[in-house]
Amino acid sequence: MTSIQSEADAILRRAAWRLVPLILAMYVAAFLNRVNVGFAALTMNQDLGFSPEVFGWGTGIFFLGYLVFEVPSNLIMERVGARIWLARIMITWALVSMAFAFVQGPVMFFLLRFLLGVAEAGFYPGILLYFTYWFPASTRARILAIFCMGIPVSNIIGSPLSGWLMGIAGYGFKGWQWMYLLEGVPTIALGFLALWLLPDNPRKAPFLTEAEKDIVMAKLAAEPKAEVHGFGEMLKDWRVWALIIPDFTIVFGIYALGFWMPQMVHAMGYTIKQTSYILIIPYAASLAVLWIIGLSSDRTGKRALHFVISALVAAVGFGIAAIGVGNDVLVILGFCLASGGVYSGLATFWSVPPLFLGGSAVAGAFALINSVGNLSGFVGPGLMGWLLQTTGSYTIGMYMCTGVALAAALSMAALARYCRTP
Repeated sequence: MTSIQSEADAILRRAAWRLVPLILAMYVAAFLNRVNVGFAALTMNQDLGFSPEVFGWGTGIFFLGYLVFEVPSNLIMERVGARIWLARIMITWALVSMAFAFVQGPVMFFLLRFLLGVAEAGFYPGILLYFTYWFPASTRARILAIFCMGIPVSNIIGSPLSGWLMGIAGYGFKGWQWMYLLEGVPTIALGFLALWLLPDNPRKAPFLTEAEKDIVMAKLAAEPKAEVHGFGEMLKDWRVWALIIPDFTIVFGIYALGFWMPQMVHAMGYTIKQTSYILIIPYAASLAVLWIIGLSSDRTGKRALHFVISALVAAVGFGIAAIGVGNDVLVILGFCLASGGVYSGLATFWSVPPLFLGGSAVAGAFALINSVGNLSGFVGPGLMGWLLQTTGSYTIGMYMCTGVALAAALSMAALARYCRTP
């Protein structure tokens, strides 16, 4: 390694320490505001008379709003800059999330879930695009792994926090209403913090000298040139559309767990408080899996292979959870593997598109794949609710998630040889 390369790596490590903790905190807040409805459901559904099917489809409507505004949002971010646009997204969705405290019935619930999707559209692919401005492909899987830790971290923090807030009552509000109101406050604060601390790109970073900026830009410029650059060219590339399949199927498991795992654990006979602490176990286990697979992916450069491994781990986990019904230890073990598999799969997946995409092509592809793939967040929870209402058990739903995770592994295995750096 030359001295210039070594210096570039040192600068990027320092930049990572400045940027990634803030972005991780932003994603923790994002996911907490997105899935705290799973905890609210423990008492909200009874208070408002929601059936499992109404709740399942209602949570999924979020992703319809997400789908409509995702691509425009990412293209706007390219024009106005990450700092302003990401801050706008956070502040807007926090206000919508807090409005859930005033839900009166299914129609209002569905409307607010749709508006939450509209407000948050562009955040996740915007962060993915932002990382391409800063970090070379050789280290990006580790950065993405840290970023994707925001999901389990949000649940590790959010489970006991939401469990505690659910016990608060007063001033005419019930626990689930206080939870929505109070969990929106940190998100607003982080939105204003991002406006202050998040530079659009290395050229605008106040913590770098001009010489350091030149070194970072030279490092990024030395990356292998992408095969596809233009937005229109990206839309015509069949690989972009095919990658929606592994994304859809891995995200399916994430939201099946995020929206339904609190209710599944609660149904084992645990109190709300006990449920909130038990849920820490699978989310904590997933952090270790995320980091190990992300590190291995960077060391070997075999992005697609590590996605396949992650999806298979998830399939095994969902299968164990289905078989182990009645044995709490076995079910929680299954949740540990399923959580680790789906979250590490999500992190490794997003290191694949930049292997052949660049410029506005990768910006558009991140948004397109994420928006369509995230429709599984509509389908998955809805099907789980329908299967629960139809069968009276979560078992069939867990078997469904097993099959979907296997489909994720198979689809990426089939695409792997077509998604490589030219």
